[in-house]
Amino acid sequence: MAGVGDWFTIGSVVACKTCYNKVIEGEVLAFDPQTKMLILKCPASSGRPAFNDVFVVNLSLVSDVQVKKEGTPSNEPMQSLNLARLNTRLRNQVEHKKRLISALQAGVSPEGQKLFLTISKTINDVTWQGQNIFVFSQVTVTPPYKPENVKGDVHSKAYTHIRKIVSNEYLTNSYR
Repeated sequence: MAGVGDWFTIGSVVACKTCYNKVIEGEVLAFDPQTKMLILKCPASSGRPAFNDVFVVNLSLVSDVQVKKEGTPSNEPMQSLNLARLNTRLRNQVEHKKRLISALQAGVSPEGQKLFLTISKTINDVTWQGQNIFVFSQVTVTPPYKPENVKGDVHSKAYTHIRKIVSNEYLTNSYR
């Protein structure tokens, strides 16, 4: 395990064995010696080469650390963070999580909750009005959340799109 005086160079490749006997190997993105937190960039678990998994490892809970390849220290200054962009991402994620939590409100059937979550994956403008799902401020889906329960202007693109989502969800779940 890493001692108090150990430091990890950004760019080094490190393997850590966790207290669960899981080995995490990746490139060091950051290390905080005070909290003994190590941030590693690893190949994506999805297998997609354009993506990476990022792990925050608490070295206090690691049984073994091995430096596989030492990174070269750089004298270049670190790139500054785009705080406005980070704050926007944070705000968007908080709003998204609040919408997901609202899907689990009391008094709504599991089918309604699942349909709400399905719609909210692709559409941000979705809310609850009692037990009704309200989308784009113009389409309403009422219990029992079947295609025939979609209400709105039948000639609008929004109505057609929401009805298609509800139909797909209904067909997917009715054959299980």
